[in-house]
Amino acid sequence: MPVIQYGESLYPDDSVEREVYGPGPELRWGPGKTLADIPDVDAATAEGLLVLGQWVTAADLARFPRLRVVVRMGVGYDRIDRAACAARNILVCNVPDYGTMEVAEHAVVAALALRRGLFLYHETQRADPPAPWRFIDAGKLVRRSEVQTFGIIGLGRIGTAAALRAKAFGFRVVFYDPHRPNGSDRAIGVARARTLEELLRQSDVLSVHAPLTPETKGMLGMEQLALLPDGAVVVNTARGPIIDLAALETLLREGRIAGAALDVLPVEPPVEPVPDLLRAYRAREKWLEGRLLITPHSAFQTPQSWDDIRRKSAETMAAALLSNAPQNVIPPDSY
Repeated sequence: MPVIQYGESLYPDDSVEREVYGPGPELRWGPGKTLADIPDVDAATAEGLLVLGQWVTAADLARFPRLRVVVRMGVGYDRIDRAACAARNILVCNVPDYGTMEVAEHAVVAALALRRGLFLYHETQRADPPAPWRFIDAGKLVRRSEVQTFGIIGLGRIGTAAALRAKAFGFRVVFYDPHRPNGSDRAIGVARARTLEELLRQSDVLSVHAPLTPETKGMLGMEQLALLPDGAVVVNTARGPIIDLAALETLLREGRIAGAALDVLPVEPPVEPVPDLLRAYRAREKWLEGRLLITPHSAFQTPQSWDDIRRKSAETMAAALLSNAPQNVIPPDSY
């Protein structure tokens, strides 16, 4: 029977995996944070590989001569060298149907919290001395939902869930996604922008839900972010390298962007030298007060989503390796 290798030791037992795989396959659990920590003797016989936070490079793949399937235990697959896998006819699969509600809700709630000034009041009321017991004139930050356009980049599963939630709160919703077929807008009752520029010019809230690919890396730089309406809010729960943080910082300092919520950063976890925007946030610089929320790539997290990752990852591996009926396959040339 096949040998299935997990890159990390994630769970206290293999009870869920045995329910999915049955008694036959041999299951192994990686001892460390990188695939290099897996002993050569284990790598030599593994036919299936599941990874959560690890990179899978061509050099890693060379240590797995019998490998047939790689499953990314999550939605994003930018850490897997898909070209190297394709050269070896190794299937790459992901788990696209976990965390959908969590990430969508995180994005919309973050936008609402910024637009209602919740972070601003939280910070000023716990100051020493606290701010006066009255409302704050927050300038461009606080706005009613129904006078705003909620712009979405990427109308996949999470983008669609975010669109429906934003609609429920009264936003006008517009999306840009050149890979979605005609009629995607009509199916959920939102509007479609045919170009990124068209979307940006009308997005009072911009929420990013695109995968990280050569097409999307750095797609939101100074030229693009400057197209947003004055006082816009930017939310990124997708991948950090999609947005140029230096450009975002400049526009936040100038007040042209009123607020931002970032669940992802270009380098995770951050290492020195950290981006200037993150440094200012950690220093609680006054100009950022109530205008920036940073969370540690945690938008997906609930106990239920962790259960989904575990079971659905095993089901995806079983479909590809044990039943020869693969699902959630990522083409090597996918966008």
